[in-house]
Amino acid sequence: QVQLVESGGGLVQAGGSLRLSCAASTSSFSISSMGWYRQVPGLQREWVAGIPSVGGANYADSVKGRFSISRDNAKNTVYLQMNSLKREDTAVYYCALTSASRTYWGQGTQVTVSS
Repeated sequence: QVQLVESGGGLVQAGGSLRLSCAASTSSFSISSMGWYRQVPGLQREWVAGIPSVGGANYADSVKGRFSISRDNAKNTVYLQMNSLKREDTAVYYCALTSASRTYWGQGTQVTVSS
């Protein structure tokens, strides 16, 4: 069973930065696609950024130029560096691992951006 554990969320002022981490307990991490999603209560979960096992990262238009996703296969960890945070970035952030057509989710970490 794949387990994903996010960390790094918290309260930050608008314009500030946070770095989220997601550690995965699987031997197939290096061949898995990783992604970050976020969800505001009452709304659908939205995709934020993704990084495949091979190739470049992709971003939602709303975060392009401000967020950066990266991975460290030696540590089975994916990161989301969030800069120039805005109030509308407030959400619970989830990481997701996709392998063999299955997607696994972490428990989420709260990010709150204050004005």
